[in-house]
Amino acid sequence: MIAGVDADRLGLTPAKADRVHSVTRFSIGGVPPLGHVQELETMIDESLKRFEIVWAAAGTPHDVFGIETVALIDASPGAQVTKVS
Repeated sequence: MIAGVDADRLGLTPAKADRVHSVTRFSIGGVPPLGHVQELETMIDESLKRFEIVWAAAGTPHDVFGIETVALIDASPGAQVTKVS
């Protein structure tokens, strides 16, 4: 299990830092949920819906931004909203 994510059930494996950077152009810990150069397969944990606002990485491991959960989901039309734990 990766930090509460049921990786086996979801068929996920951790990405190496160099792969994350080459695909997103951001470093691990700073990858924002939006604004990528290429479209990425995205999962959003359905449990986030219990929060009005969520905080996400904003391009560096030291910056975050707040966004209404509904707005984040709406801004991610290809995202699969699912149980990840």
